[in-house]
Amino acid sequence: MKREQKNPSLWVPSLYLGESLPYAAVMLMSVVLYQEMGLSDTQIALYTSWLGLPWVIKPLWSPFIDTLRTKRWWVLAMQLLIGAALGMVALTLPTAMWLKASLALFLLVAFSSATHDISADGFYILGLTNRQQELFVGVRNTFYRIGMVLGQGGLVMLAGVLQEGFCGMAPMGIPVAWSITFAVVGALMLLLFAYHSRMLPVVEKPAAKVDGDKHGVSFHLHEFAKTWVVFFSKPHILTALCFILLFRLPEGLLTKIIPLFLKRSIAEGGLGLTDVNYGLIYGTLGVIGLLGGGLLGGWLVSKYGLRRMLWPLVLCLTLPDVVYVYLSLVQETNLWIVGTCVFVEQVGYGLGFTAYTLYLVSFSHGERSTSVFSLCTAFQYLGGVMLPGMVSGWMSDSLGYSQFFLCIMGFCLVTFVVTALVKLPAEEAEPQE
Repeated sequence: MKREQKNPSLWVPSLYLGESLPYAAVMLMSVVLYQEMGLSDTQIALYTSWLGLPWVIKPLWSPFIDTLRTKRWWVLAMQLLIGAALGMVALTLPTAMWLKASLALFLLVAFSSATHDISADGFYILGLTNRQQELFVGVRNTFYRIGMVLGQGGLVMLAGVLQEGFCGMAPMGIPVAWSITFAVVGALMLLLFAYHSRMLPVVEKPAAKVDGDKHGVSFHLHEFAKTWVVFFSKPHILTALCFILLFRLPEGLLTKIIPLFLKRSIAEGGLGLTDVNYGLIYGTLGVIGLLGGGLLGGWLVSKYGLRRMLWPLVLCLTLPDVVYVYLSLVQETNLWIVGTCVFVEQVGYGLGFTAYTLYLVSFSHGERSTSVFSLCTAFQYLGGVMLPGMVSGWMSDSLGYSQFFLCIMGFCLVTFVVTALVKLPAEEAEPQE
């Protein structure tokens, strides 16, 4: 089959924008939506953490993506489905059944988005040469972050502007404002579908036309089972598994609660940020800090090596969490101070998460490195995002925000313990010459 040649700059940025927008809608925008619609921290953290399940278990159905249809077909189909589902969210929010309907539709978007991630990453590998993959890795990561800024920042600000009224228009109610906001997200996904229908190159044959046992379902299931064997045969697997599952525990507990704390009223123990201020401070400035911390962390490890930088980056991840203890105790309302605190914490998170990611990469080296890394990311999401998020709302409702953030500082000891126990692979201990 002759590969269709198209300039990767015409489709790589938009492909990864389409990967991040659904995630932002389901896992980030929904938190603010449900807070404004009157749910408790316990309900919000539990519901939205369950919505992350598809990203944990997506390796279970990834073999079928290789077997049924092409990755290009899956990318387009999922973008169309995601756009339609988000449009349905917009229609249900002003109705009496908004909660059940939105949760069901968000779960559909989550499964579709996880499937889109599998097919988009596979398409990236198939559609680019090795040299192009290296050249565009920074582009894909940048546009993924741009999608996060757009979702958690710009679109949340849009919901706030609609509620406050603008250009002489009357203020809108919360359901209507968020209905329009999710309609915009759905429309963006449909526009990406239309664009990619023309711009994504054809780089593979339809799966049904490919001969050979190496493309059957049984083959992929056998390979998946072998990956598990390789994973659990790794040296020091027990300490490695503890590190993968528990390193992000403090941040996993914080992730769902920080937006709620920033948005809750002063009377409820929060900071009372409007949607516009929240979108600007946490959704935009915070994400920029996260991206900057990640870039700085990568440079530091490349220069000094993971072994030398591990503990400094771990301290960067954990110690800045103290800013939320301060903010909750004094309930600071100065936006410059709040923004600075959020920025510092997110830069630290970006620094620490870089060390964590590079450990996962080094752990995955060897046999079946790509598949092993996929399992690593599933485990890290399970232990570092989903399970802590499910209980974090109950903890904050029970303890109050200031006591909750003090407990988070205590949980940083877990990160220290698993870091002290983990064994770094020898070849990743020093920087490369």
